[in-house]
Amino acid sequence: MTARDEIALTGLRAMGYHGVLPHERVEGQLFIVDVVLHLSLETAAAGDELAATVDYGDLANRVVKAVESDPVDLIETVADRVARIALSYPSVESVDVTVHKPNAPIEVPFADVAVTLRRSRA
Repeated sequence: MTARDEIALTGLRAMGYHGVLPHERVEGQLFIVDVVLHLSLETAAAGDELAATVDYGDLANRVVKAVESDPVDLIETVADRVARIALSYPSVESVDVTVHKPNAPIEVPFADVAVTLRRSRA
């Protein structure tokens, strides 16, 4: 079955210590994460059952914990970590994850740096 429905969590904020520069690992910085789950919500809607969908409160807590733990060099790695969490929910067929690093150490003016990836079970 191809997922036609989505659950989106946008703007999840977490303090992380990710980056290739030493000061990023010491001082930390804000990361903002958007997660879009692709799944079928027909059963959940018809039966009004939380067990048939994804508890987005639980997902949000797990995403924030993942961003706040185990520093890595790349936000690509953080995004993949979040995608694996999302795919651990049985009803999720695929997920889009965007990790924003709005305070990245860039020497020119910029609005945002973000990495987006899509992962699926297939």
